Amino acid sequence: MTGRRPTRSTFLRGLIGRSRATRTGALSAGALVACASLAVGCGIVPGATGGSGDDPITVMTWAPQDTGATNKPGLPAFAQAYARWINDRGGLAGRELNVLTCNDHNDGITAAKCARRAVKENAVAVVGSYSQHADSFFPVLEGAGIPYIGGYGITNTEFTSPLSYPVNGGQPALLAGLGSTLADSCGAVTLVRPDTIAGDQLPVLLDSGLTAGGHERAHDQRAAEDATEYDGQSEQALERTTTDPAEPGCVVPVLGDRTGTFMDSFRRAREEYPGVGTASVLGSVDQTTINASGGASGPYEGAYVTGWYPAVNDPAWDGMKKVIKEQSFGDNDVDAADAGVQTTWIAYTVLKAAVESLGDGEVSADTLTRALDDGLEIDTGGLTPPLQWEFADKLASVGFPRLVNTEVTLQVVRQGRLVSARDGAVDTTRTLQNADVT
Repeated sequence: MTGRRPTRSTFLRGLIGRSRATRTGALSAGALVACASLAVGCGIVPGATGGSGDDPITVMTWAPQDTGATNKPGLPAFAQAYARWINDRGGLAGRELNVLTCNDHNDGITAAKCARRAVKENAVAVVGSYSQHADSFFPVLEGAGIPYIGGYGITNTEFTSPLSYPVNGGQPALLAGLGSTLADSCGAVTLVRPDTIAGDQLPVLLDSGLTAGGHERAHDQRAAEDATEYDGQSEQALERTTTDPAEPGCVVPVLGDRTGTFMDSFRRAREEYPGVGTASVLGSVDQTTINASGGASGPYEGAYVTGWYPAVNDPAWDGMKKVIKEQSFGDNDVDAADAGVQTTWIAYTVLKAAVESLGDGEVSADTLTRALDDGLEIDTGGLTPPLQWEFADKLASVGFPRLVNTEVTLQVVRQGRLVSARDGAVDTTRTLQNADVT
């Protein structure tokens, strides 16, 4: 996403460093996902609830759909595809997997309803889900002892709750890594982010990477999450980042699904200003966004994007792609390049490993939680570092005690495809440890 030249090698300097070690022994992904009431839009893969002996295992997945802001229909769609796939192969550790899905409508009240339905349906876990309304649903899950495995990492609560088991570093790692990169290659930086509670957490995270690299803090520019155009916001961001012709600035839109809308406005507005660079994070920019904008001829060509996982062309994703090919062929909601679908696949890997560790014993919210808390280490086949959760972990001092995967990758859009910009991944632990998140 550069404003005046194709790709800049200087963008890479901030992320050149430690690379992810090669990992072997990919687990076939595990899977549990669970649900929602009919009142809030649930889909059900038939099967009874439960989880002891040979009883079916019921889990839940939720995500916003059909809203005017961020939508993640690929998560529940993939969850149900996985359930069909695993049940065709004898189930999860020999038990039928019963997947319930819920649409939280990007609304706190509805998110809480989804959580209450999970309790009512005896779900043993909520898996691979997305919601901005952690303050609404976590108290319900915590009251019932239901673990939240593989959330998207969109809220800080996902990295503080003792019943949360995140598989990536969420927004903290993405923005810290991006800030480290921009510190080396940009003049003034403007962050364009949602004017929401979740959005309020983003500036300090980007600033942690910028200041670690000796750069001044970013301009914090709030924007409506559900706007249909961002002409005024685009001009404001350009004015802030073009004050010094000798040091072109960078604009960083992190608006979820509305990032594409912003870039449409920005592409028109930037013609009247000196060139600037742009950058973003996975989830605000992914392959579907790039495709919709015109691919190689669109505004993202040459853009750098920090992500959590290897690029979609990495062989480590072959297992997920097999599920999609066999069970979701023709479903446009399920895209292998979607970070939400990828996170849900990894969440199933965690759950499969946890269930298998219980042998023939009872599968319940309590037994799953104990298994995960007792030091179980889970190999995701190179998609993440080995995952293992301890409440007082390396980032507890800065308020992220459950954040165990601090690695980020750097990707770039080349010929309309999001591909790796460098080998391996970078650990953002030190940057996050210095973040002022109080």
